[in-house]
Amino acid sequence: MARADMGGLLAIGADLSPARILNAYRHGIFPWGTVGRQPLWYSPDPRMVLFPGEFRLTRSLRKTLRARQYEVRFDSDFAAVIDACAATPRPGQDGTWISRDMMDAYLRLHELGWAHSVEVYVEGNLTGGLYGLGIGHMFYGESMFSRRSNASKIAFAHLVAYLLAHDFAMVDCQMRTEHLASLGGREIPRDDFLARLQQLIRPEQRRGRWTADDLDVNW
Repeated sequence: MARADMGGLLAIGADLSPARILNAYRHGIFPWGTVGRQPLWYSPDPRMVLFPGEFRLTRSLRKTLRARQYEVRFDSDFAAVIDACAATPRPGQDGTWISRDMMDAYLRLHELGWAHSVEVYVEGNLTGGLYGLGIGHMFYGESMFSRRSNASKIAFAHLVAYLLAHDFAMVDCQMRTEHLASLGGREIPRDDFLARLQQLIRPEQRRGRWTADDLDVNW
């Protein structure tokens, strides 16, 4: 049983093989941090999610997107994105939960076509991005970073556009943050999340690299 008083901690230990991580996601469980190289597995209640159709595009973000002073790519440098996420300081966190073992695990999932990144470039420099997993019609968000104002929001807006274009129905945001809430994320009961999840993961044919080339977005 997940410990509500510990943020939904469910278990400690086991490996970070692709099969184990994918099986965990299919059951609403995700790895978050390690203790002595032992992964911690969580399933919080309530669960923070974002339904792509509820994405909140603010006036200021719309203006930034329309200016198009950036380039967005998908899956062009996953390693750089996860490195940047690991190196980004987080309020209330002492260090990063993205250990070397965790990075290697998600790099392997990327090689297998399950994990994806969205990158934002300005003048050829990586300035923001995010990564996560896609299974069926579910996207599981893992982490994001910004080296420039609104860069992670630009990445997230393009992710949502991609998800809407490819019939993804829910983004697992895991735990509540004010940043995610400002983008339209909200908490739902874990039982509701798990019921929706089982419906959405069934068509699992979505694998391989993603691209922004077919996105026709009118902000």
